[in-house]
Amino acid sequence: MNRTALAGAGVLQTRPRHQSADIIACIEKAGGRAFNIPVIDIVARPRAAIAAEMDSLATPDILIFVSRNAVDHGLFLAPGHARLGAIGKATADAIVAAGRRADILPENGFDSEALLAEADLQAVSGKRILIVRGDGGRGLLGQTLRARGATVDYICVYERRPHPISTQEQEMLANACRQGDIHYLLAMSVASLDNLLDLLPADCSGPGTGVRLVTPSDRVIMAAEKRLPGMRALLATHPRAEDMVAAMIADWQQQADPTNE
Repeated sequence: MNRTALAGAGVLQTRPRHQSADIIACIEKAGGRAFNIPVIDIVARPRAAIAAEMDSLATPDILIFVSRNAVDHGLFLAPGHARLGAIGKATADAIVAAGRRADILPENGFDSEALLAEADLQAVSGKRILIVRGDGGRGLLGQTLRARGATVDYICVYERRPHPISTQEQEMLANACRQGDIHYLLAMSVASLDNLLDLLPADCSGPGTGVRLVTPSDRVIMAAEKRLPGMRALLATHPRAEDMVAAMIADWQQQADPTNE
């Protein structure tokens, strides 16, 4: 990676603190400046509460993990015989890192639609499937698998809570926005986008600022358009840190040389 590719660019990093090291390292390696202000905290639910809920559910044939956090806080639920599904490669990597095998994952993509396209999830009539996730989330995965004849249960293993912004973080953010030091805003989910926009000063939001939203999710872009019509958004090819940074580099270089399409 070119160590000056993002020189002069400021990036507001909003991932949970325990998941921010990779993206910060990639931003700084490319010559950018990372402002680290998480907007969401991931809080594990007590295992005793999860276990009590599991007691009322049938033993699953397949467990599907919708995020790395779901793996971190819910892999202990997986019986040894069960097949494990992952919403994308990062989630599959977390399963493997924990000593298990990811049996079902999208060949391309990292969302419910991509996972549902996999051959292993087509003929699931009579199968018991457990979807391991955080609070809330989309219902498409479960709805579609039920329509295909599976018995589907959900288990929530963590909660997303707005990160309490300290006075120091608020002052740093306000100063950076006022001085025009932030050029890119990262948002990985609609929940993180909502929390981010709630705390952003006007200097860092809206079409007149030149600040770009960067996300791997079409759903985030659609949500941003509803709240801030006209805001420029960049769609990264993948939520991996290197792909998020690649999207910023391409845009930053295009701004520096508009003839370089």
